[in-house]
Amino acid sequence: MFLVKVLAVASSLFAAATAGDFNSTVSSTTCGGNCPGGCDSCPCGTSSNYQDAATWCAKYSGWNQQQCQCIISHESGGNANAVNQNSGSASYKWDVGLWQVNSFNWDACNGGNAPCDSNQNLNCAIQVWKWGGNSFSLWSTCGSCGAC
Repeated sequence: MFLVKVLAVASSLFAAATAGDFNSTVSSTTCGGNCPGGCDSCPCGTSSNYQDAATWCAKYSGWNQQQCQCIISHESGGNANAVNQNSGSASYKWDVGLWQVNSFNWDACNGGNAPCDSNQNLNCAIQVWKWGGNSFSLWSTCGSCGAC
């Protein structure tokens, strides 16, 4: 009986210790909720930064405002620190920010750096929108927003 109690206590201590380790691992791989699908690093940090899509879309008058707001809603949910890690080519590894600008574009639109800052993300989104023929056709969510 004594051995059973010792094993039970040891098992409880091990479970408590590893739960703490597991939770810290989970929160770092999800970047504090910014990367719900899991990431091996957190290019935009571990704090959420929710922004109003209408305010950010209105900073550029060239695109359809409703489509822009829909893209932000579907891509990042309005979290300027949202991150998605893609599988496959390293050139396309990351999508970041309000518009989820892909890392393939970072050299051309932000000096090779992740455009996590909302102003940087806006400038990159405008460039990608222009490269898409002045449309949101280069966003995978364009169909859901009637924007292809």
